[in-house]
Amino acid sequence: MPDRVHTERQRAESFGSVAAEYDAARPSYPAQLVDDLLAADPADVLDVGCGTGKAGRLFVARGVPVLGVEIDPQMAAVARSHGLAVDVAAFEAWDAGDRHFDLIVCGQAWHWIDPGVGVPKAAALLRPGGRLALFWNRSQLDDDVRAVLDEVYRRHAPELLAPHRDNDDPPYARDLDGSGLFEPVEEREYRWEQAYRRDEWLALIRTHSDHVVLPDERRAALLAAVGAAIDGLGGQVAAHYRTRAMLARVTPR
Repeated sequence: MPDRVHTERQRAESFGSVAAEYDAARPSYPAQLVDDLLAADPADVLDVGCGTGKAGRLFVARGVPVLGVEIDPQMAAVARSHGLAVDVAAFEAWDAGDRHFDLIVCGQAWHWIDPGVGVPKAAALLRPGGRLALFWNRSQLDDDVRAVLDEVYRRHAPELLAPHRDNDDPPYARDLDGSGLFEPVEEREYRWEQAYRRDEWLALIRTHSDHVVLPDERRAALLAAVGAAIDGLGGQVAAHYRTRAMLARVTPR
């Protein structure tokens, strides 16, 4: 995932065409992360870039009210079908009125937010003592599997190889610490694994924005080649996930 992609609006707003697939295929987040974020007993949660509600509904399930903000109406519709209240808007332009929150979360979406607008806006929306939590899943494949799949991408979509830098962390902590609006960022990591059968892996990568915006014929050829490669690997791949979280409490005003 590149550090700064919020200006790539075609990719940022491409998810509506695969909203149902996104909801079915994308992984969720570890229960321990939710436990940690609820330890301070927040009264409510704002979910920025809530998508289909993959993160937000984890808090709703614990009895905490959640409001989502999502730019894509099709993604928002799926989130609402899971019981999430959602305002359709870009976070940067969203009018919060007089609403404030104890906890703001953003799962897998902060890279679509302009940090020059998003950081001060998040700080202004938090009540005293409130926290901002940015988190995302990164997956790593075994070296032999990655080598096989990289060769497929070199043949069919070499421009998509760069995002496979799975262990790179984005500059969110620098943004928050440098703003003067938040106390020093606390970073946490949660590790877990998930096995994907061939069709499950193809469903997952079909929801990645860089795949969604490929021309139809190129995407179809790439997916067919990836599927054949996974068949050759025994029909299944294991993804080693680490969920990275950056937590920051707003400074006293």
